[in-house]
Amino acid sequence: MEENIQPTKKKKNLAPIILSVVLIIAAVFGIVKYNYAQHHEETDDAQLESDISTVLPRISGYITEINFEDNQTVKAGQILIKLDENDLRLKVDQAQAALDNAIANEAVIRANVGSSSAIVETSKASIEPAKVRLWKANQDYDRYKKLLADKAVTQQQFEAVKAEKESAESALEVAKKQETAAGTQESATSVQIKVAQSVIAQRKADLAFAQLQLSYATIKAPVSGVTSKKTVQLGQYIVAGQPLVAIVADSSIWVVANFKETQLYKMKVGQKVEVEVDAFKDRKLKAEISSFSGATGARFSLLPPDNATGNFVKVVQRLPVKIKLLEDAKTMAMLRPGMSVKVNVDLDSK
Repeated sequence: MEENIQPTKKKKNLAPIILSVVLIIAAVFGIVKYNYAQHHEETDDAQLESDISTVLPRISGYITEINFEDNQTVKAGQILIKLDENDLRLKVDQAQAALDNAIANEAVIRANVGSSSAIVETSKASIEPAKVRLWKANQDYDRYKKLLADKAVTQQQFEAVKAEKESAESALEVAKKQETAAGTQESATSVQIKVAQSVIAQRKADLAFAQLQLSYATIKAPVSGVTSKKTVQLGQYIVAGQPLVAIVADSSIWVVANFKETQLYKMKVGQKVEVEVDAFKDRKLKAEISSFSGATGARFSLLPPDNATGNFVKVVQRLPVKIKLLEDAKTMAMLRPGMSVKVNVDLDSK
């Protein structure tokens, strides 16, 4: 009977010891966790982000050449798509012909300016002889008028001199009018040169525009990266502004973590961050806080909440925080936008 009582007592003595050990371990674990939480903030509401450029055509046309496939790495400036250029080349030729015609027209007008100048000079030269002739005619007229009073000449001789005087006056008037007309013609021709020059400028602009439109038939990659969401086929007719393919830029990739507003009190730009990518559980990436969003995510939603209407229920908001990765190019090349990550901010790092 005594042998059965002794093991039971031993078991009763071990139970408090085990419970005490468990409580001590739990307390130590809780203290460590609490102390860790005082110096770190973490969230799994985070994902990788990158610049994604959508390739859009600037003109409409039929696709004649496609030089890429989905998920292919391309370089900035690489030719992706070519459109039919026949109509565009005809427009360039038409614009070039119009420009040549405008230049030839200006040359003709300049030649007319030279002729007008020569006419002006000729008109000016004819005025002096007309003045000399009129002076002589006036002298003869005065002299014959006196002689007629003295009856030294006949009336017929006097009338001949008078006719010469009137003829000289008319000749001088005609010469002056010719000079004025020639000057007016020269001015008008000079104006025509300015008009011709403006036409040339317009034709040059038309040619430049036609050449620009032709260049748009060759669609190039705006950035280096990986192509995605290819939506075109050979021979397809596309319109200006139609999305053709998206290029995920490989120049930069970052993390956007949505922290609760209650977690932001001690967070600052430059603090060290540990990033754990769900796709690579065995690796933790180094990073740092780059910037904070100007507003919470709810403010950027299609229908932002309006707490001034209806019943109010307080909801803890989240603020997007941009985190810069500090890894080498090889590691960055393995990451893809949209991947889920978990971030841990060291609040004592700065």
